[in-house]
Amino acid sequence: MEGSYRSYANFPEDELPRPSTTASTFDAVRVPEEGPSSDSPTASVHSNAEPSQPRRDREQLYRKIRGILAYFILGLCNNYGYVVMLTAASDIIGMGEGSDLVSTIRNCAQISTGTILLADILPALLVKLVLPFLPFVVHIRVAICVGVTTAGYLVVGFSNSIGVSILGVVLISFCSGLGEVTYLQYSANYEKSVLSAWGSGSGGAGVIGAVSYSLLNAVGMQRTLLIMLTIPAITSLAFWLLLPKPLPPRESTEAEAEQPADQVKLENEELSLRRKIYLIPGLMKYMIPFGLIYLFEYFINQGTFELIKFPDASISVESQYRWMQVMYQVGVFVSRSSVAILHIKQTWILAVLQGINVIIFTTDAIYYYIPNIYIVLALVLWEGLLGGAAYVNTYYRISNEVKNPAARQFSMAINGFADSTGIALAGVFAIMAHNAICTMPLPP
Repeated sequence: MEGSYRSYANFPEDELPRPSTTASTFDAVRVPEEGPSSDSPTASVHSNAEPSQPRRDREQLYRKIRGILAYFILGLCNNYGYVVMLTAASDIIGMGEGSDLVSTIRNCAQISTGTILLADILPALLVKLVLPFLPFVVHIRVAICVGVTTAGYLVVGFSNSIGVSILGVVLISFCSGLGEVTYLQYSANYEKSVLSAWGSGSGGAGVIGAVSYSLLNAVGMQRTLLIMLTIPAITSLAFWLLLPKPLPPRESTEAEAEQPADQVKLENEELSLRRKIYLIPGLMKYMIPFGLIYLFEYFINQGTFELIKFPDASISVESQYRWMQVMYQVGVFVSRSSVAILHIKQTWILAVLQGINVIIFTTDAIYYYIPNIYIVLALVLWEGLLGGAAYVNTYYRISNEVKNPAARQFSMAINGFADSTGIALAGVFAIMAHNAICTMPLPP
């Protein structure tokens, strides 16, 4: 407008534009500022945008439901094989050594079930240590999971020796670790509700895996494992068909759209190796309690369950180990599904309570002072509740407290190294405890 005034100043007075009797030049310019008329193209765009809002809401709800369902199934399928191998641990060892027992009055097996635990966790531990630092190529990772898991079931199913069976366990363990890191990293692209779904699914894998193996065991271990080949197929369908593709960064959240452009760019960048290493000390507040809880509970499961026996119970001695595993997985499932209604920030309290459980189960394995198997099963359920609560609340805290998306994705992945380290140490301590307790005389 300032330029217009200068140009008018150069006109002779009699040649200046005369104001209109209907509307001034400035009034004409102001008309669009008062709002578009009903006939204008702009008004048409606005009127068409409003009816599409309910449709967008429906699409978002549909997308959210698909994500929750897919992550529940992925969690279930990813942990299913891992759980089945632990539930079958005593059967796998028995298959390799027949009825040959150490010549002690406690009738211990020659090999501790901690051996199967080590085979079931060391490959996953290696994967969880290395994978967070490698490029995130999600489709290749999932394809490897599906193929190698299938091979693992076939190897264990057709094996006639404990060595070959352990190879199959290793393959399934590798895929369990690969899948967990991959899916948790990928969850950073979706709403936080998928974490609750993942927790429920992975907890449900414990119940479904342990119960299905215990029930199907009547038809033989080989047939049972061949039936379980459906699990990798379900994984494929859940990931490539059911799970919606991540939205482009510009569509992911309205909050991000309101951030400065340089901040959005920073959050979407891949973290450098130096930056990832720099983040690790700050993650210890999550990783240390998490690792301790898993050390304690897996020592209980693989170091004491097989040594706690009730000859006169209504459940046969051969089945007691399997049903203890079932009760543990029931507890895990219930507590992993609770994060939507119960949040526990001080997860170190769970580690202390699990440490008390270690004392109870270890002393009972030595002295047999608990009089009834159902008391033991109740304690096992409590142990599972603590473990499941630690898992889902730790990941929930990371999801809420680590704000940068790239840092959150890395934190989700590297935290899995803590539980695998705890489980691996539990396997070593379980073998040591098995060998020590089996040489002890029975209590008077």
